[in-house]
Amino acid sequence: MTADGSYHHGNLRAALLERAEAVLTASGAEGLSLRGLARDLGVSHAAPSRHFRDRRALLDALAVSGFTTLNARLRSAAADGTAEVGGAAEAAEAAGPVGARLAELGRAYVDFAVGHTALLDLMFTAKHADDSSAELRELGQESLLIVARLMEAGQRTGAVRPGDPVQLAQVAFSTVHGLATLAVASLLDDTPLPEATELALEVLLAGLRPDR
Repeated sequence: MTADGSYHHGNLRAALLERAEAVLTASGAEGLSLRGLARDLGVSHAAPSRHFRDRRALLDALAVSGFTTLNARLRSAAADGTAEVGGAAEAAEAAGPVGARLAELGRAYVDFAVGHTALLDLMFTAKHADDSSAELRELGQESLLIVARLMEAGQRTGAVRPGDPVQLAQVAFSTVHGLATLAVASLLDDTPLPEATELALEVLLAGLRPDR
């Protein structure tokens, strides 16, 4: 990683984003600068500008990268193979019980939120900015829709209570996000995070089941 071009084309951008998240975690967004990243990676001061026009573009790209990674993990956890709301119930059930997949989604989110706290904060801040990009808003909404699709699949098979799937997904997110927030703030006292996660998911899933 030197100024003589040891990075192959396309690799510098990924390296900049990786280093940017490390700086974000250690020093916050205020500690990020294109010059600082160039210095850390041993490239010329002008090199980062070939990929990011300014610091704001870097932060937006970091948020996009974060949502892309989060969504990939959520899709893997859901493993439902449904590209649209309204997919066939048979296809949804073929991937396994909805309750078990919702629990995997919850674990995946908590793991990401606790492991990438500063990045997640940046992701939500950038998404809700007045001038946020369409790409960023769509990626942020996709996180919610991944869960909403699974909620609807559960409703079709009688595993999830009636109601707006998006609203149910929002409630599910609030549960696991709140848990992750408490964990990061060391407010779970003596309860280990894995134990707290399983209990939270047990209570959440019980509340999502239809009344019998």
